[in-house]
Amino acid sequence: MTRTETDVVCTACGCVCDDLTLTIDDERIVDSSPDCPKAKEWLAGLDRRPPLARIDDAEVPLDDAIRRAAEILSRAKAPLIYGLSRSTTAGQQAAVRLADRLGAVIDTTASLGHAPAILALQESGESTCTLGEVRNRADVVVFWGSDPLTSHPRHLERYSVEPAGLMVRGRQDRTVIVVDAKETETARRADVFMRVEPGTDFEVLWALRALIADKPVDLTGLPAQLPDLASRMKAARFGIVFFGLGPTRGATGHRTVEAILRLTIDLNRFSRWYARRMRVSGDVAGADSVLLWQTGYAFSVDLRRGYPRYNPGEFSGPDLLRRGEVDACLLVGSHGLRRFSAESLAGLAKIPLIVLDPPDRECPVPATVRITTAVPGIHIDGTAYRMDEVPLPLRARVRAEWPSDAEVIGRIEQILPYALDQMASNP
Repeated sequence: MTRTETDVVCTACGCVCDDLTLTIDDERIVDSSPDCPKAKEWLAGLDRRPPLARIDDAEVPLDDAIRRAAEILSRAKAPLIYGLSRSTTAGQQAAVRLADRLGAVIDTTASLGHAPAILALQESGESTCTLGEVRNRADVVVFWGSDPLTSHPRHLERYSVEPAGLMVRGRQDRTVIVVDAKETETARRADVFMRVEPGTDFEVLWALRALIADKPVDLTGLPAQLPDLASRMKAARFGIVFFGLGPTRGATGHRTVEAILRLTIDLNRFSRWYARRMRVSGDVAGADSVLLWQTGYAFSVDLRRGYPRYNPGEFSGPDLLRRGEVDACLLVGSHGLRRFSAESLAGLAKIPLIVLDPPDRECPVPATVRITTAVPGIHIDGTAYRMDEVPLPLRARVRAEWPSDAEVIGRIEQILPYALDQMASNP
């Protein structure tokens, strides 16, 4: 029997749009609107029906897979829990609790994404706002190193450029500026496109800060539009800089992002200016928030000494795997594996691996234990955080036989004392 579900929250990207309409037939999603390529791809993947539980690719009962996962983690001397960007608040809390119990390192996909941005805001602070404020007030919108029409297809439509707000009528009242190393789809739709040479964002930003402060600056080799850009930014009533992964690249990516953050702080002498990260994965902002309130740190947290330590690079999951410093790994909602280096993937392939992932994801590395988990907002209730750290409630829409990742992690934790006793009696 066909039915319609409205106001569905989509976690395909960091926009976490909450206005999807799903057409469901025989507990399968057959159509969705409005049209969004990210949402369509995500929902199409949910039609897969992998086995509930597998050990070494052989289908097994769920209890056997959970017991095997507990045994692996009990024997590990240096376990790693990684991912969490496709989880919910409950699953992320359960992962932190398990990491604390095991004395493990816990890391999120931010370590291969906006980690430099997190380091930068720890240095400079962050002048920021919600997407609702952008929608209602922004008259100058800057996308720096970001192509939202590709990465966040409905961002312009819902939040930043097209919608009418309290203080703006819509697109006609907004100036859209794109700063990027190449002409992107978003750049072709912008009022101003300033091309920067790859790797020169830091120099461009500091020259822009000098122009805004009316300081003398040598613009040789820099974009000729910089003075005009400085004038436009100073004249704005409410401005926002959305920056993507582009400025975070390279060894000094955190300094480039720091320059963006300090630029918006400088501009607040003239008007309201804010900065926002363009988070890619559905709930990576939620993973940041949960780890912060549970451990005090947003990612790359080492709990092996019984208290949290934080040192990106040293305790980042991909780096630990590359250096061979992990002897077991639990992947939970690990959407970020696609960014792993070949060396990190090779390190992952050498150790026992437990994967808890939804049906639309297939880990590229053979797993010792693989358990298919329910999709938040489709199969189970939960909470996800939008890219501006606003939490949104998720409701189950489709019946499924898969458990939540929080349930599976909780059951693993319950078995741990028994597994540890067994290990002590059979060393």
